[in-house]
Amino acid sequence: MVIDEGSADQRLDNFLIKVLKGAPKTLVYRIIRSGEVRVNKGRASADTRLALGDEVRVPPLRLTEKPADEASAVPAREFPVLFEDEVMLVIDKPAGVAVHGGSGVSFGVIEQLRRARPQARFLELVHRLDKETSGVLVIAKKRSALITLQDCFRHRTAHKTYAALVSGQWPEKKKVVDVALHKFLTAEGERRVKAVAGDDDDGRRSISLVSVVKRFEAFSLLDVTIKTGRTHQIRVHLSHEGHGIVGDEKYGDFVLNKALARGGDGALPGVDRQRLPDGRWDRMFLHARYLRLPHPVTGEELTFEAPLPPACQALLAALAPAKPVGKPGVSRG
Repeated sequence: MVIDEGSADQRLDNFLIKVLKGAPKTLVYRIIRSGEVRVNKGRASADTRLALGDEVRVPPLRLTEKPADEASAVPAREFPVLFEDEVMLVIDKPAGVAVHGGSGVSFGVIEQLRRARPQARFLELVHRLDKETSGVLVIAKKRSALITLQDCFRHRTAHKTYAALVSGQWPEKKKVVDVALHKFLTAEGERRVKAVAGDDDDGRRSISLVSVVKRFEAFSLLDVTIKTGRTHQIRVHLSHEGHGIVGDEKYGDFVLNKALARGGDGALPGVDRQRLPDGRWDRMFLHARYLRLPHPVTGEELTFEAPLPPACQALLAALAPAKPVGKPGVSRG
């Protein structure tokens, strides 16, 4: 298959899901991971961006076409709208919902939106958020807008800030995390990311700017602005510095997360369980709260803000405030 203008700049996985009618998403991701799918005669990853004229080779597959059945299995759903016009849609994605189906997930935001809006001729994700991350998510309603908006993210003219609650006291002087990241697959095929040395051949330079919004007795609420958009960047950067995101099952403080998720009335330092629903917390506290970018048609600077979800606000209200730091005593002669 040769990529034409209608398919240019799509991710490889999204392209294959569209053209391989009847292929389960698990099969699509398996043949990509195994190297059976080739782009210009070379291996490619699921997030490879296809360019005009690229040649994509797919192994012979025996498929049963069931697009109607698959579509009917996706429940239609709208999401809170932060902005919408004829070329783009900006929503406030809830935690616990994937942005798209694949890798064991039957459907996500984009499939549900397409189901809810059968009259829409074009709906595509501009960028990604992790399943457990909530907040601002941009969807294009025209291919020209998709290409322009993705260029904004690629060339860093889109400015994203996240709210993250981490364990411990984040150092006041630690304003920048400039640590290379390497993405890899575990033996089970699960996607993971690790911090590596700057001169590591597999590492990609990754930069996060961090500021402390509020301190608590045992936690820190941070604003994190990413200058690069690597997979799991914030999660790995904060964990690498010794302050994992609360509720992060992959990179966080596993003992703390287990204690928070267990619930009940057992004592937990710095947390008033009685102020939490069922005394427990079982999601990741990472929220895409702010996004600024130019409009894909007019060029006007647009700003979108998603308020902290009620669950996050409830957790903050349950945290003990930071203890005041006393001034050093003055000796008298």
